[in-house]
Amino acid sequence: MSWRRAARAGTRLGRSRSASASGGPPGGAAGAAASGMGNSTSSSLGKSATAPVNQIQETISDNCVVIFSKTSCSYCTMAKKLFHDINVNYKVVELDMLEYGSQFQDALYKMTGERTVPRIFVNGTFIGGATDTHRLHKEGKLLPLVHQCYLKKSKRKDF
Repeated sequence: MSWRRAARAGTRLGRSRSASASGGPPGGAAGAAASGMGNSTSSSLGKSATAPVNQIQETISDNCVVIFSKTSCSYCTMAKKLFHDINVNYKVVELDMLEYGSQFQDALYKMTGERTVPRIFVNGTFIGGATDTHRLHKEGKLLPLVHQCYLKKSKRKDF
């Protein structure tokens, strides 16, 4: 299934958590910023080698937290559970559910230096895999990165 058809069909290509990052009610400032995060997969995936990179960059820029994952990966499940447990909205792209998933994984390798999943981006920056993400959370550094993105997105809406 192509990226575009998967997005239209609402398959497991991607899903977003709808909770606010602050853990507070959806009407709070972080909730208002988080509500702007949704599934945005408007570009079509062509045959060119740059198409996966462009699609990845568009997804990363449209969402505060993006997890490139595979449905059978226990580390991916661990990463998604962390964001769920701390009540942070995230976008997940299940590479094994995409027709061109291996090309996306190749593009992620070129961007991050690793082929393994999950590949996690927060506020447009690659932060690592599940273990790296858990370490950042334990050090108290993960939520500030997420909140920084929400603030940036809410400021854009104010103008």
